[in-house]
Amino acid sequence: MYPEGGGREAHKREEIRQYHHSFLWSLVFTIPVFLTSMVFMYIPGINHALDTKVINMLTIGELIRWLLSTPVQFIIGHRFYSGSYKALRHGSPNMDVLIALGTNAAYFYSLYSVLRAAISPNFESTDFFETSSMLISFILLGKYLEVLAKGKTSEAIAKLMNLAPETAILLAFDECGNLSGESEIDSQLIQKNDVIKVIPGAKVACDGFVIWGQSHVNESMITGEARPVGKRKGDNVIGGTVNENGVLHVQATNVGSESALAQIVRLVESAQMAKAPVQKFADRISKYFVPFVIILSLSTWLVWFLAGKYDGYPKSWIPSSMDSFQLALQFGISVMVIACPCALGLATPTAVMVGTGVGASQGVLIKGGQALESAHKVNCIVFDKTGTLTTGKPIVVATRLLKNIVLREFYEYVAAAEANSEHPLAKAIVEHAKKFKEEEEYVAWAETRDFISITGQGVKAIIGNKELVVGNKSLMLDTGIQIPDQALDLLLEAEEMAQTGILVAMNREILGLIVISDPLKPAAKEVISILKSMNVRSIMVTGDNWGTAKAIAREIGIDTIVAEAKPEEKAEKVKELQMSGLTVAMVGDGINDSPALVSADVGMAIGAGTDVAIEAADIVLMKSNLEDVITAIDLSRKTFSRIRMNYIWALAYNIIGIPIAAGVLFPSTRFRLPPWVAGAAMAASSVSVVLWSLLLKNYRRPKSLDALQIRGIMIE
Repeated sequence: MYPEGGGREAHKREEIRQYHHSFLWSLVFTIPVFLTSMVFMYIPGINHALDTKVINMLTIGELIRWLLSTPVQFIIGHRFYSGSYKALRHGSPNMDVLIALGTNAAYFYSLYSVLRAAISPNFESTDFFETSSMLISFILLGKYLEVLAKGKTSEAIAKLMNLAPETAILLAFDECGNLSGESEIDSQLIQKNDVIKVIPGAKVACDGFVIWGQSHVNESMITGEARPVGKRKGDNVIGGTVNENGVLHVQATNVGSESALAQIVRLVESAQMAKAPVQKFADRISKYFVPFVIILSLSTWLVWFLAGKYDGYPKSWIPSSMDSFQLALQFGISVMVIACPCALGLATPTAVMVGTGVGASQGVLIKGGQALESAHKVNCIVFDKTGTLTTGKPIVVATRLLKNIVLREFYEYVAAAEANSEHPLAKAIVEHAKKFKEEEEYVAWAETRDFISITGQGVKAIIGNKELVVGNKSLMLDTGIQIPDQALDLLLEAEEMAQTGILVAMNREILGLIVISDPLKPAAKEVISILKSMNVRSIMVTGDNWGTAKAIAREIGIDTIVAEAKPEEKAEKVKELQMSGLTVAMVGDGINDSPALVSADVGMAIGAGTDVAIEAADIVLMKSNLEDVITAIDLSRKTFSRIRMNYIWALAYNIIGIPIAAGVLFPSTRFRLPPWVAGAAMAASSVSVVLWSLLLKNYRRPKSLDALQIRGIMIE
């Protein structure tokens, strides 16, 4: 159902298998090399056999180490040669270059040493074959553990992909629309408008809407919302969610790659692959760091070599198994290996992958590293009102007629005009008007001509021979319609009660007033309070009138408001705040919020909002809960705290490790870091960075939000 994600998962599994396979084969060859060079030499009898000369001064032990380390260097270690070639060809040397240089230095010096021993009767060789083979083995182990750990960062995608059921029950209907049979089919074969039967305990196979039955559906795997959601005829369902009790018949709307689940998978995948701007910092460091390390390691070798050649230190410092050149070579190789900046390169992408995956599991879809990085800097949030701070499900609570007209006829005209509008207030009016037509099986409204929707103000239309204008006070004034004092008083009264008054004018005379209430979301006041405690300023920008806006703001604790704002004015307010030095997030749900969502540093779309708003946003709040604004900011702050710690660890590791590898402790303590130990330490640093990022999987949202959720359940 999701070939892209499935292919990527298969690629990751194959990568893990290849590193595991390479590491095991390297062990097969490396363990005997290690034993012959560092263990058997101390065992009587075995050491004598290994020291037996084969050709001139070439011993059996050296010959065994040469033969066993060669396949490790050139066959198992081939990936480092190809990686080095590609990196150098693109002019950006990476860790493969350092590994190839370090292991080649050890291998080819050892090769020179044993070949010279084979042709010279007086030359006693000392080889570093164990250095090259053990170095490659430890790096392969580190890479294996790294890809294994990185594989776990994408568990969110794997879990999402596994939500879709393999089969579905397809219902068949006869020509009269009666149920004629059912059959089990592969869920990938479902077509748009097919009717699917969902039994209790089964997963919904596709996006659609209920045409028969009622039940509760667990949507937590998609939205993160733990409570089951009641579903009945007309309600939408999401593919991958679980039907809990009743039987549902669902008509498919979005299938395959168009489904919500497929879109979420694609969004999370693209988010995890997108680079955060902070990653550029690591890329710049790596670009210059690798050449610097090569120069540093050559300088280390040269300093120690010249010091040994010109008696810069006592001969007693040199271990009995090597000479001054070999000691210098070991220091140089150790510096080259331990300074590898791979931990630096992993610091950001691993944390971003885990952070976006955790966000998806919490119902907060973050569209990549850019959004994640911007969100942690947010110190000002601009809220839309309708559908964001309020439930977005307004209802008509009163009607005030100012002219002599039958209420049913009044709503016939108003609903005919508003039926063409997508605004939530228009839908509330149409729904209310339907109550006057309950006896009619099919509701139809009068035909309209010259319909015009004025965003943020209202609508105009001609119905029959009547010119109708429905909207707010500014629309009436712009149209040149006189508003009587009685209507102004009713408007003021509604506004003081945090309600919205919609004026209706027919033939340029005010006919009446419709009073609409859109209840506040339960947690709105607490969310604003928590944001204040997080040093985040809250502002409300709405297209609604000033009176209603002030009443709502007063109730939830917002000090700064902008009312009667058109879409372009919302975007201008966002830019104005940005110009004052604030990092601004915009939270909205409607088409009219899209310009502001795009203009903001971080656009947050309420998941139940319009497709346009969701497309324009950087973060999508799937549950449509205001609390998730806090979750998004808190998660981004926690993620970037991990990234900072990763950078500090990676840089501190190099600052401490490089001098030790270069031998600063050797004169006073005789302590040195053999290249294979440096390789193990380098691999450990990379794995530790990945594991530190993986700890983000244990993220828990702020405890203050858990208290809100408990209160919300009690209210319900």
